[in-house]
Amino acid sequence: LTENQCQKEGREGTRNNTKRCNLRERISKYMDRAENIKKYLDQEKEDGKYHKQIKIEENATGFSYESLFREYLNETVTEVWIEDPYIRHTHQLYNFLRFCEMLIKRPCKVKTIHLLTSLDEGSEQVQQSRGLKEIEESLRSHGVLLEVQYSSSIHDREIRFNNGWMIKIGRGLDYFKKPQSRFSLGYCDFDLRPCHETTVDIFHKKHTKNI
Repeated sequence: LTENQCQKEGREGTRNNTKRCNLRERISKYMDRAENIKKYLDQEKEDGKYHKQIKIEENATGFSYESLFREYLNETVTEVWIEDPYIRHTHQLYNFLRFCEMLIKRPCKVKTIHLLTSLDEGSEQVQQSRGLKEIEESLRSHGVLLEVQYSSSIHDREIRFNNGWMIKIGRGLDYFKKPQSRFSLGYCDFDLRPCHETTVDIFHKKHTKNI
């Protein structure tokens, strides 16, 4: 190599080293920032101040129970509380059943589900009681206890996990629209099912209260 070539390669090496140093410094800053954000969110959760809101637009898709809740479900979830006044009609019972199916899948290790709902005062009261009884028996065969209580004054809709997460859905579990037909997309896969407009508020508290 000539002297000029050596000097040129030396300058390029210096520039490359400088670029690498700058890149490492930027990455380090991003990592520190991410860690600080994580610490802030963890503290917000610890203080019970965490709040996230999701707006589901009219006819929006992609909001199955799995898509909406999976971020908050892990192996620490062993107990769940559901307050929803409208687990009455057939489609609402199926919604509750789908929600329970999600809970018994991994990574959850749910052992107890508490449901507080209202009692249907019409002709479908027998169907409501029978449907919830069948769900209870099915869950029992999977080692999960379902405790059902009724309230005539319940209005709020709320879901709580014993890992501290609390989810409030404006329409409760009944935010899906009726499918166009039994053979239309979205009849089975609820990620493809259009939704009613509603709001989802997500909180985290250090302790959850019993119903």
